[in-house]
Amino acid sequence: MELSVVVSTLNDREQLLSCLDALAARTPSSSEIIVVNGPSSDGTTGVVRDRDDVDVLVEISERNPNVSRNAGLEVASGDVVAFLDGEYTIGQGWYDAIERSLGEAGSVVTGPVTGDQLDCTDPQPPHTVAGRQVTHFAGTNVAFDRTVLEALDGFDEYLTVDGARDCAHRVAGLGFDVHWNEKMAARSEVGTDGGRPDPDWGEVYRSLSYRLAKNYGPRPTVIARTLGSAVRDGVVGIRGIFAGNATPTEWISDGLDVVSHAGGGFRDGIRARYVDRSARRNPHGVSVRHDRAVRMYDRR
Repeated sequence: MELSVVVSTLNDREQLLSCLDALAARTPSSSEIIVVNGPSSDGTTGVVRDRDDVDVLVEISERNPNVSRNAGLEVASGDVVAFLDGEYTIGQGWYDAIERSLGEAGSVVTGPVTGDQLDCTDPQPPHTVAGRQVTHFAGTNVAFDRTVLEALDGFDEYLTVDGARDCAHRVAGLGFDVHWNEKMAARSEVGTDGGRPDPDWGEVYRSLSYRLAKNYGPRPTVIARTLGSAVRDGVVGIRGIFAGNATPTEWISDGLDVVSHAGGGFRDGIRARYVDRSARRNPHGVSVRHDRAVRMYDRR
């Protein structure tokens, strides 16, 4: 297995160093390490360039994780490409888990992710959307056979959040399988004190309505799932008001953001569906543009 690891980082220099140390210690020296940085302002560029275990450093100007992943994919040469966020440290069995899972005719493999905003420590059960069985995975710790990424044309850069969820729908639509291996573990020490930032509900619902409309079209299932999710989150918000964790003004503001962004996402998703009518459903993929990198340092 020829492995390329794309590490995305944004202003998390100290955690990135731990991430790179673990990759150096727990993957073969032949593994290709690609760091996609940006736009960081904490001196990340300097510390990465001082290391001799990073093969490629790509500097980008957009704060979009899907742009970062595609920028790394564009220069990766391995037949297996893994994506990891810079604040995560891989476990001892991470490399072997990828090799074993993808070596058994697998397509995509993921594993436990702990310490982030949404811990994912157990396999995600597949759920059915319009007759399609979809298994979600964390974009912060996942590996693909290269043929899968080529079929997908990478990640959809329209999305600023939940890009991996959109990718999971497209993986299922193309007939590829997602495997779970508990030894493919990645851990972050950031945010483990219980504090979590409030989500940008507007962007969350733009992503939800966009990916459903793009992948399944303007069918009742799409509208019902979006409305059902909004109602559930609205009820949780009301409970937060009574618990003193939020105010009615914040709840109303979030609700207005949800309505406007969900409508915009639905419109853009329908447009995207007809722009790219192929099975990959990705009009904003890696092949569409080649100007992501503002600077590149390639040691290969």
